[in-house]
Amino acid sequence: MSALNLRVGHGYDIHRIVPGRPMVLGGVRFETDYGLDGHSDADALTHAICDALLGAAALPDIGHFFPNTDPAYKNIDSQVLLQRVVAELAKLGWQIVNIDASVIAEKPKIYPRLAEMKAGLAKSTGLPIDRVGLKATTNEGVDQIGQGQAIAAHAVALITRSA
Repeated sequence: MSALNLRVGHGYDIHRIVPGRPMVLGGVRFETDYGLDGHSDADALTHAICDALLGAAALPDIGHFFPNTDPAYKNIDSQVLLQRVVAELAKLGWQIVNIDASVIAEKPKIYPRLAEMKAGLAKSTGLPIDRVGLKATTNEGVDQIGQGQAIAAHAVALITRSA
């Protein structure tokens, strides 16, 4: 791999917690009576990963490809969006080397589902599971995330293309 053919991208997403919506993170549904507010399934983790991949390829963000004004994306499974992002990169000759992400949430408890989330993200990206890094943390009671009113995620991605 030549350093000229490596690219790094960063993604970030945040959504408010609201009652009566499904809670989906990393493609995994949590059994709660609340979820994330958004046009799609509002999977903040998967959206951050999409943006990291798109950014690494110097492409526009997730909202450009899947606008929240388009009814076709209403309540869509964000794993479908991630698969489409991966396909878009592949059309341009890019391959994913790895992704690494962090979920910041007070609730629900993420750690018990991390392995399941990693497996689903590996499947959606076509990566071996050992190239998907995933961590969960809290915001220690600080701001809306720390007060359990929102969930955020950061992601980085490394991609490569043959010379």
